[in-house]
Amino acid sequence: MRVGAVCLLLFLGTSAALAAADKQAFEEIARGRYLAIVGDCAGCHNAPGGAPYAGGLPIETPFGTLVSPNITPDRETGIGAWTEDEFVNAMQDGIGQSGEHLYPAMPYTYYTKATREDVLAIRAYLATVNPVHNEITVNQLPFPFGVRASMAVWNKLYFKRGTFRPVAGKSDAWNRGAYLVEGLGHCGLCHTAKNVMGADKTSRALQGNALQGWYAPNLTGDSRTGLGGWSVEEVVAYLKTGHNGASAVSGPMSDVVIHSTSQVTDADLSAIAVYLKDQPARSGVSRTPVSDKDRMMRAGQAIYIDNCAACHTRAGSGTPGLFPALKGSPSVQSADPASLIRVVLRGAQSVATDPAPTGASMPALGWKLSDDEIAAAITYIRNSWGNAASAVSASDVKSTRRQLSQRTD
Repeated sequence: MRVGAVCLLLFLGTSAALAAADKQAFEEIARGRYLAIVGDCAGCHNAPGGAPYAGGLPIETPFGTLVSPNITPDRETGIGAWTEDEFVNAMQDGIGQSGEHLYPAMPYTYYTKATREDVLAIRAYLATVNPVHNEITVNQLPFPFGVRASMAVWNKLYFKRGTFRPVAGKSDAWNRGAYLVEGLGHCGLCHTAKNVMGADKTSRALQGNALQGWYAPNLTGDSRTGLGGWSVEEVVAYLKTGHNGASAVSGPMSDVVIHSTSQVTDADLSAIAVYLKDQPARSGVSRTPVSDKDRMMRAGQAIYIDNCAACHTRAGSGTPGLFPALKGSPSVQSADPASLIRVVLRGAQSVATDPAPTGASMPALGWKLSDDEIAAAITYIRNSWGNAASAVSASDVKSTRRQLSQRTD
């Protein structure tokens, strides 16, 4: 064989190898981009008006404020100089580049369940975003919470490291859903109640939690306050579009839908729904429904008819895809009525997505209704059309009104 032919074969072989390597790298980056969406990285690391993943978003915790860090590939203020192991340690162990302990507002307690391959795919994607020089003081917690060394003790008490292991006897869809919900999706970060140290109350997993002036609802199979009355298809529609026949997304969940679940594949959303629908029904609290003969119920009915029935109907059935149903609504019957009180006081804007571009709004009624009137109306809503939940008092409304006056969101 002539030298030229040999060189040509070597060149073609090298080119093929490079092409295969490029294809593999591209596929990893594409997978990492998708996994970053599943993990809702943009939800915390994209500040309003800021560059993608450049950080700077204040994160409210019960102990003070943290600010999301820059995770662009800038070598000085981002993660461009991090090694693969340093990135994995942050994601799975909560340990920063310099060995410092991270706070669980960065949900390493959930991300630890992700595989190393998935974590490195996310890193591969982040290495392709535009590097932004944006130096951030992340830790703005007051003493003693700002002492990172204390997290070593916290981790020993509340953090269990370990990649998700499929559960034998469960379907592939169930295991995929469990991997996403318990891992990258970190659903329990918002929907599981916390103890005084800010750790998950594992005995109340996914049963609902108060945060940032809202109440993240119960995701278990409870038929009244959870997802027991929703089909898999209804859960998928809610996550994909922000709406289904019974409910509409508002509040902090809007950002989750916009940045994450609306872009997740139908197969993965279905897997999430399968897993959630299989969670044992737990309400987390007992309820004493209010009699329809109660004076508050009679007053609440009149207020509801005057202010709410035009959109939500006298039967509480709402308008599918536009105005959520109040009849049978898990959010309406939540253990904590914080979200409902807030929506009545301040109004709300439901999320708009490509599949459901009309984000209907609820007008604020706090300016025209007194605390007593709002309490009566909400009590009526929570105990009509088959609903059953504890009454709301005027002092509950007054307290929420005062708290909202101190918030800018």
